[in-house]
Amino acid sequence: MIKIGVTGGIGSGKSVVSELLKLHGIPVYDADSEAKRLNDQSPVIRQKLTSSFGSELYINGKLDKRKLAQLIFNDPQKLQLANSIIHPELMKDYTGWAEKRKNYPFTAIDAAVLFEGGFERYVDKIITVAAPENIRFARASLRDNVPEHKISERAKNQLTDQEKINQSDFVIHNDNQHSVIQQVSDILNRLNG
Repeated sequence: MIKIGVTGGIGSGKSVVSELLKLHGIPVYDADSEAKRLNDQSPVIRQKLTSSFGSELYINGKLDKRKLAQLIFNDPQKLQLANSIIHPELMKDYTGWAEKRKNYPFTAIDAAVLFEGGFERYVDKIITVAAPENIRFARASLRDNVPEHKISERAKNQLTDQEKINQSDFVIHNDNQHSVIQQVSDILNRLNG
């Protein structure tokens, strides 16, 4: 099995690429939604987050994502602490998920913080989805219903497109100029060799 990592900045179109991979019969692990599930359900994460950031972080058994974001996104040390709690549990979950799908020729993980979280060690090939910043921020602003300057603040916590591209095997340009469908097909053809 070839494990594919799909990454890119906020609003780059990772989800679009992941949906196209699914249409090709490739199972995709969505790191963002799985992290949200684990943040609510993992006793390890809950215990460590509450001991680090306070018990008021959970309301009715659910992580208050806004409160956590307010605490960590403008404080690099707190962000690193939260990631050091969440990412190892997410990696365990992903490796178990991939093991259950070992009979597939390909699997993929969709992870915005593939490199920042250390997930690149768990995949064989990496695709970075890249788009100009103005397009990415406008997409994410529309999707998340938040001002573009808030998207820009979040993006500061991630590697730049160029830093991701430099560490990737493939790049998909999602800039309204190139066919994403064709690019995904071309990559899969190359991987099928």
